[in-house]
Amino acid sequence: MKDTTLYKQFLSAVDALNPNRRPMSVALSGGVDSVVLLHLCHTLRTEQPECMVEAIYIDHGLSADSPMWQQFCQRLCQSLHIEFKATSVLVEQKARHSLESQAREARYAALDKLAATGGVLVLGQHADDQLETFLLRLKRGSGLTGLAAMRPSILLESGRQCIRPLLNVSRQDIEAFAKTFTISHIEDHSNQDDRFDRNFLRNQVLPLLKSRFKGFVNSALRSIELLQQQQLLIEEITEQDLQLCQTAERTLDLVALAKLSHARQANVVRAWLQSHNLKMPAKVVLSQLLHQAFTSKQDAQLGISLGHAEIKRYRQHLYVVTPQIIPTSQIITHSRCVKIDDSNIITPHLGRGVRLPKGDEQVSVQFGRMNERIRPLNKPGRNTVRHWLKEAGVPSWQRDHVPLIFYNEQLVQVVGFYLEHTLFDAQQGIQWEVTKSE
Repeated sequence: MKDTTLYKQFLSAVDALNPNRRPMSVALSGGVDSVVLLHLCHTLRTEQPECMVEAIYIDHGLSADSPMWQQFCQRLCQSLHIEFKATSVLVEQKARHSLESQAREARYAALDKLAATGGVLVLGQHADDQLETFLLRLKRGSGLTGLAAMRPSILLESGRQCIRPLLNVSRQDIEAFAKTFTISHIEDHSNQDDRFDRNFLRNQVLPLLKSRFKGFVNSALRSIELLQQQQLLIEEITEQDLQLCQTAERTLDLVALAKLSHARQANVVRAWLQSHNLKMPAKVVLSQLLHQAFTSKQDAQLGISLGHAEIKRYRQHLYVVTPQIIPTSQIITHSRCVKIDDSNIITPHLGRGVRLPKGDEQVSVQFGRMNERIRPLNKPGRNTVRHWLKEAGVPSWQRDHVPLIFYNEQLVQVVGFYLEHTLFDAQQGIQWEVTKSE
């Protein structure tokens, strides 16, 4: 087995994708692709005993044959002395979501959870799968990112690496390998159901293309590889543009963004949204976002919803805003730290600040009282909290979350910004600051 062309292709891919031989968790379904992949990994472990290999079976609950498939996979692993893990996931059909994509998301999450710590997931997708993915995305009108199809290596949100060492190997070669070495596998009869787009391409379209055009798969794979290279170049440029346009607070500077071409603006916004873990908007939504960002006369006029978040503009910057509960007002002891929400505490510091509270003065931290008035240190006159926070450049949706310190009903500090001028004590005073809770 180790002298075959297929194993050498596999080994070359693993050398490039997992050179340090981190533990390899094989996604095992029982189909010919994953079974051959498992045998290749077993051969690698035989040649390199330091390489740890395990297999994971995911029951999607979509077939009555799942228990039988799981038993087959378990027996196979026992025969190869490979650790076997299994779990089930619940896939519920949602409107406007394909069952295949939902099952895939559930499968990846389960694989990630079960896989060895610090290891890589090894997936059995091959060249025909790659071509099917390309054609499906072509049908959907995908851009360059989508048409670049599957990459040999990807990172999940958790940071775990997934590798596809068979991505340049055809289904025909995999099936021939299984036949040569009498490798048993299971057949999922649902793969013959042409109601599913991928099955239709696999069973009807690709055989026709292969019979008509000699070398069609290899030519298509070369095109996909070129698309991937071009996408990598675009990503490099986009990352450079994003560094120029994104601030330390992870807002987007519209003045800097306006200096770029429209195409580069769109790429920067996509990358910025992705960095906030937001799903990519449709083309029409992205165009609307850019148009409103540059043309709205008032900041309040821009408010585009993207899932659980909203994109807002304030003073030539774009913000990703997620709903947050305004903290509850509470009485505080001026000498102790107090938790104000799940991630922040308010901490007192003696020294420069407002004078210490008198014995009959109740100290409290309150929120949202924008009409309270204060005369800040080193500022002319007395005005409302709303006025001063606006002057400080605090966006309107953040102002109600700024802690306000009161002595009885007198506002003495806008935490992080202003101290009451008439109560200032440079030596024996106190002021509060917000810090992250551990």
